[in-house]
Amino acid sequence: MQTHKAKRVEITIEAVMERRLSEALEKAGVKGFTILPVLGGSGRSGRWSREGQVSRASGMIAVVCIVHPNRLDPLLEAAFAVVDRHIGVVSVTDCDVVRADRF
Repeated sequence: MQTHKAKRVEITIEAVMERRLSEALEKAGVKGFTILPVLGGSGRSGRWSREGQVSRASGMIAVVCIVHPNRLDPLLEAAFAVVDRHIGVVSVTDCDVVRADRF
């Protein structure tokens, strides 16, 4: 089966920024993305967990996008404009997709 090169972008950010990030990605031409709840982790401020939180306001989400390589720069510019002033991590990895027309 033939595969095609793509970029996988994962953005971990505060849950309260979900709408702003989603809108920025859509304006940057991202055709699709997946939003996942983040249950916990560890970072510069130490370990944290969503356990015991009353609302999702202080939680984190992970947004996963797969894009054609030529769409990467606009996506990163849009994401960084949101993440820059907030807690968040952006990572980019190479991946292969089967249906390139979807990305």
